Amino acid sequence: MSQSLAAHPDRLLPADPGTRSIARSLLERVQDLPIISPHGHVDAAVIEKNTSFPDPAALLVSPDHYVTRLIHASGISLDQLQPGAAEPREIWRQFCAAWPLFDGTASGYWLRTQFESVFGLKGELRADTADASFDAISTKLAEPGFRPRELFKDFNIEVLATTDDPLDNLESHRALAEDPSFHGRVLPTFRPDAYVNIAHPSWTSNVERLITEASDGGTGYRGYVTALENRRQYFVDHGAVSADHGVRTPATLKLDEAEAAALFEKARSGRATAHDRDRFEAHMMYQMARMSVQDGLVMTIHPGSFRNHHEPTFEAFGADTGHDIPVATNYTEAIRPLLQDFGTAKDFHLVLFTLDETVFSRELAPLAGFYPSVFIGAPWWFLDAPDAMLRFRSAVTETAGFSRSSGFIDDTRAFCSIPARHDASRRIEASFLARLVAEHRVSEDRAHELIVDVVDSSPRRVFKL
Repeated sequence: MSQSLAAHPDRLLPADPGTRSIARSLLERVQDLPIISPHGHVDAAVIEKNTSFPDPAALLVSPDHYVTRLIHASGISLDQLQPGAAEPREIWRQFCAAWPLFDGTASGYWLRTQFESVFGLKGELRADTADASFDAISTKLAEPGFRPRELFKDFNIEVLATTDDPLDNLESHRALAEDPSFHGRVLPTFRPDAYVNIAHPSWTSNVERLITEASDGGTGYRGYVTALENRRQYFVDHGAVSADHGVRTPATLKLDEAEAAALFEKARSGRATAHDRDRFEAHMMYQMARMSVQDGLVMTIHPGSFRNHHEPTFEAFGADTGHDIPVATNYTEAIRPLLQDFGTAKDFHLVLFTLDETVFSRELAPLAGFYPSVFIGAPWWFLDAPDAMLRFRSAVTETAGFSRSSGFIDDTRAFCSIPARHDASRRIEASFLARLVAEHRVSEDRAHELIVDVVDSSPRRVFKL
């Protein structure tokens, strides 16, 4: 029997034999280093409670919009992929029938790697063996050694950051930090989007609750800002190292307090226009940078997605169901007001992500190549794929080198995919550096130092770990 794709030792490495040999050596240098995951979306309660994972469909198909969106594009309704609307085994059968659609995709690569290395499945998924693979994974999920904490250790995860609502009590994070039997670090991340974006459907009620619970008795805009500052400090006290901002654009704007307060009250009364919304959100991004300078939280910005592009799907199934589409992004002008005041501030770290590949070489690499505060966020979402990651390295390295990037970000809700994603990143970094060595642009000794820095030292340095 031929070796499976997911088990092949040279997967993602260069096709040229000489360059591939160099890449193998570089990969060996970092293959067993611990996983540092400073941005992701796994629920801390999953680790803290350590309960068994659900069935294969609920774990691997229904919550993964990478998976459901492509199946939907083939003509399968999303209600056939949703728990409650369809039986888990039926969902899995739909997935197995659609498996050939994932050839060549990043999702297919990660899933194939998971099936092989995590679940022990051999061979390709097929429609006629769907029930057998469903049963095999279900058996694995029932094993005591397949609980989240055991996998956290088996996956060699050292740091896992979550993404959390500003008013979350962070009880699971506290419990994990105080548990002497748990040796990893699960860190909260402050994510204030629903409290900053006036267009969010719950913005008004969120803000009222924020002011009531955290403003120290303050009111209005001043109470709102105080409450955000207080909750950020609460996160710092519970181990947070970063604040993440998912925004439509990276626009920043410095308003005087009177104008900001007027926009705030206009929004609370429901009279804010789209222009008002944009100005207020841009101002709050400036304020978040100011707060990061004060409290030390790394500021990460994730812009450039047209959320909920298909309204009927949003109305039927809600957000994060596969119809968010990237848009062009302008950083150079948009981020300048923030950088004028904070770009050279001591110990301020600003990590800029994008869904627009043209931004990497044109804007982000030059910005990171001048401002001490700016770091280039790793390829994210639609760009976290092997070829796109190689394009990223080519786009940014000649201007900004290796030291100005964030290290790999898996950005995942799918806990079992974490080792596959980090392994893919390490193979891509080895491939890129091997080419530089083969072209006599970097010495092999230096490449061995660089790959350790990119994989391990960079995320520690950038996220202050």
